[in-house]
Amino acid sequence: MTAILSTMTLTRQALLVRGFSGFVPFSDVPGAEIPSTGGIYVVVRTPGPAPAFLATSTAGWRKQRDPAVNVESLAGKWVDGAEIVYIGKADTGAAGGHGLRGRLAQYARHGLGGTSHHGGRYIWQLKAHATLLVGWQCSAQPRNAEKALLAEFEALYGALPFANLKH
Repeated sequence: MTAILSTMTLTRQALLVRGFSGFVPFSDVPGAEIPSTGGIYVVVRTPGPAPAFLATSTAGWRKQRDPAVNVESLAGKWVDGAEIVYIGKADTGAAGGHGLRGRLAQYARHGLGGTSHHGGRYIWQLKAHATLLVGWQCSAQPRNAEKALLAEFEALYGALPFANLKH
């Protein structure tokens, strides 16, 4: 079945078939039943036309740096036809990992002005960021799972997801 899935687009439906769950808005993350284990997560949008971008960001500044970039940069990074706008990982253990629950809570707080999750910050400049959904999948090796999903996305679309700035 994996060979069949690898030829599909990376839609929310395909991710559900692969075992991703959740798909809740960031506003629901604090009360959601998110596992505290390691894993990967995706931020997805409803398919439709290219989004509108905000000139400012709702995300918190980090190291006295504004998380906002200019609208032209955002438009240039947009991946037409992709539902996934960000892929991330959550580690656990002594190396400072927080698990999926902690990592997604950090990401949600960052969108409200917090400073603890700098990755994926471009989503907070999407005008419709409140409609984005976050889904997750537990993994014993989140780093490898994230790399594999990023590589699959890149092979399919020729670019990284919109809010992923590096591998």
